[in-house]
Amino acid sequence: MKKVLISWVLLSICVSQTAMGWGRVGHDAVAYIAECNLTKKAKKNIEKYLDHSIVYYASWMDDYRATPTYKHTTKWHTAAVDDDFYYTDAVKKLEGDVVCELENAIRLLENYKNLDDSTVAVNLKYVIHLVGDMHCPSHVRYPGISNYNITINNKDLSYHSVWDSYIIESNHKWYYTEWQQQLDRCSKKEKKALAAGTPRDWFHENAVNCRVIYDWAPKGSAQGRDFLNQAGQLAESQILKAGYRLARILNELFR
Repeated sequence: MKKVLISWVLLSICVSQTAMGWGRVGHDAVAYIAECNLTKKAKKNIEKYLDHSIVYYASWMDDYRATPTYKHTTKWHTAAVDDDFYYTDAVKKLEGDVVCELENAIRLLENYKNLDDSTVAVNLKYVIHLVGDMHCPSHVRYPGISNYNITINNKDLSYHSVWDSYIIESNHKWYYTEWQQQLDRCSKKEKKALAAGTPRDWFHENAVNCRVIYDWAPKGSAQGRDFLNQAGQLAESQILKAGYRLARILNELFR
């Protein structure tokens, strides 16, 4: 029994490290920025379905994707774009992706008062996580580009994992509350502008803005502090936008 438990833990760790989107700090930061921008009414309504803060559930999908019940969500964390950087659902088939499953969860929650509590809760967890994932630069799948390794400070790393956590954790040793304190400084007008649009609009914008990461660090390249400084600015921008957009979705759904 002990061997089985150890094997299951190792499997969970391996799966959670694949296509995770932001690491725990990044997801917590997105959720906390959103939480700090919720209306009182939305926050009160959400608390009826979640027994903790939305930050508590920011990485819930990564924590549970290795379990039999939620194995079907494994492919939900990324999505593909075409040559013009527009979302394409041609390859998602029946597995789902970050855009279509976010849209599905939002669509369900538009009628949340007529759903059972468990359905509302799980779809809330999906929304909280997927908005963060779709803003992670390495979670946009471009034609002809697949994951590869680069070297940073003499460490051979998967480029996907570099964007999941290495960049934000190397640049700042902040707790998620510090991420909100340092980044969430926009005016109401600026927040409204950043949160405007639909998930598909956001994913297109992300694809346009984030394609450059593959020019910054080509396959097999060796990178250092200059790369981390440049990449860190993009990561911070993406986390901030994700936080404002998550807040807007939740405020509109639970008003």
